[in-house]
Amino acid sequence: MFNLVLLEPEIPANSGNIGRTCVVTGTRLHLIRPLGFSLDDRALHRAGLGYWPNLDVRVYDGWDDFLAQNNLTGDDAGERLHLLTKKARRRYTEAAYRDGDFLVLGKESAGLPEELLAAYPASCERIPMLTDRASLANRDAWKEPAGEDTEHTALRQQDICGNFIDPNDYRISALNLSNAAAVVLYEALRQTGFTGIDA
Repeated sequence: MFNLVLLEPEIPANSGNIGRTCVVTGTRLHLIRPLGFSLDDRALHRAGLGYWPNLDVRVYDGWDDFLAQNNLTGDDAGERLHLLTKKARRRYTEAAYRDGDFLVLGKESAGLPEELLAAYPASCERIPMLTDRASLANRDAWKEPAGEDTEHTALRQQDICGNFIDPNDYRISALNLSNAAAVVLYEALRQTGFTGIDA
């Protein structure tokens, strides 16, 4: 069984979608507080559809609590962690996944914290993506002159998929959290011979 870990998730629909993916793949979901929503949130359950009651989900008070409860405190802890970040050099397809590994994603607005990436540099992996220039024809519409309040101001803060946008860099081409989780989880399942994945 794989473990999908969301560190401080903010958008209930993303966590609901991820929960649904976890149920159909037999993956355990770990949520690390603070959460940007209540576990009773209607949006969470709507996105998770009828799957949420069947989900194996664990909730922790913080990163240290997560490590302790999952016996990830030894020298080999980093070997079981896969930290998904755009700041990694190694691609997720270059990683070797083993049953029981933990796939860790950060919150939508900021990803994983720098100190966590620094603590486990060999565990950092990324999903390659095209730049805005290559993937988004209307990218210039997202850039407005400083100080102007236009129709795209709110969109720069959060896009239609729930991704948060850095208004200083205008990078808007990115997978949302639930898509990123599914991409990496299915690669891990493929590598470990998940039933029916090659059918």
